[in-house]
Amino acid sequence: MKHHAKRASIKDVAAFAGVSLGSVSRVINKAGNVGDEVRARVERAMRELDYSPDQTAQALRSRSSRTVGCMFTDVANPLYARLYQTFETKLHKAGYMVLLANSLNDLQREREILSMFQSRRMDGAIVAPGHERDPALLETMDKLGLPVVVLDRDMDVAHDRVLFDHLRGLHDAVQHLAALQHRDVALLIADVPNRPMRRRLEGFKAGLESAGLAFRPERVVRLGSSTSPAYDEVLRLLRPADRPTALITPGTSVLADALNAAEALGLQVPRDLSIVSLGDPDFARHHRPSITSIAIDHEIAAEAGVDMLLKRMRGEPPAQPREAMAPARFVARESTGPAPTLPLRRARTPRP
Repeated sequence: MKHHAKRASIKDVAAFAGVSLGSVSRVINKAGNVGDEVRARVERAMRELDYSPDQTAQALRSRSSRTVGCMFTDVANPLYARLYQTFETKLHKAGYMVLLANSLNDLQREREILSMFQSRRMDGAIVAPGHERDPALLETMDKLGLPVVVLDRDMDVAHDRVLFDHLRGLHDAVQHLAALQHRDVALLIADVPNRPMRRRLEGFKAGLESAGLAFRPERVVRLGSSTSPAYDEVLRLLRPADRPTALITPGTSVLADALNAAEALGLQVPRDLSIVSLGDPDFARHHRPSITSIAIDHEIAAEAGVDMLLKRMRGEPPAQPREAMAPARFVARESTGPAPTLPLRRARTPRP
């Protein structure tokens, strides 16, 4: 059993392990220039002595808080939840704790969060603001004074960026539907002025053009956000006899609303309606029918973002902002099928 009269110090750990204070410090800070044998001896000594580093003292000595701020617009979005888990895992291995902040797409809240990251001396930040072109927010970003990786936003700031290839994903989805003879495709999209929505709409239009189909503005349903209630909107879209035969929807609660609305109208997926999810939520592959999806490679996105941030926090070159693109992968499953023949089956009246 371990009984120690007083709290062990870093000197005690070094003496127990038979190594220098510098070696113990490098192990604690998860530095890369430590041999496996030395690391194992130090970690064993720390366990035997019940030693835990004084984080406050470490921060004062090194001027590093060993924390990274992460700001998303809506943590209920499955893509952001998955990205955060991956960011947190990778940064934890590098010795950093990640503080998650949910901006709720509120401009003032976003500015306050960024200022808090600065005042709490975060070593770096990963941010996806909802107001990417607001002058006040851009000014706040410019004055942060810490390394930042901007996630999938077009912001006129001197920071590294990780972007998602939404255009390719939407283009491939429309091409897939066109090959199944769908000629009337609708898109559900958040009515917010940021890069993901712009690029998705561009990809949707490009896919229609490539398939020789006309873009119909009334087939774009704009929601308050990617997680806004959409059941009534989808009912209104699908109830008429000249309804679309395919629907592309955010892979959030909006997808569940779309599926429920189709069921309420007596429309079977994919016999009467094909559905594609923007994003690949966990339930998509297990749902019956399984949901055709546009999947962003979050592993590539997180790997690129963490690598950029760690290099900036270590002061490594290059000085110019860098950019990485995470690919979108189209995953065909059971929720898309041949377009129904005309005339379309009449939708039933949903029960109140």
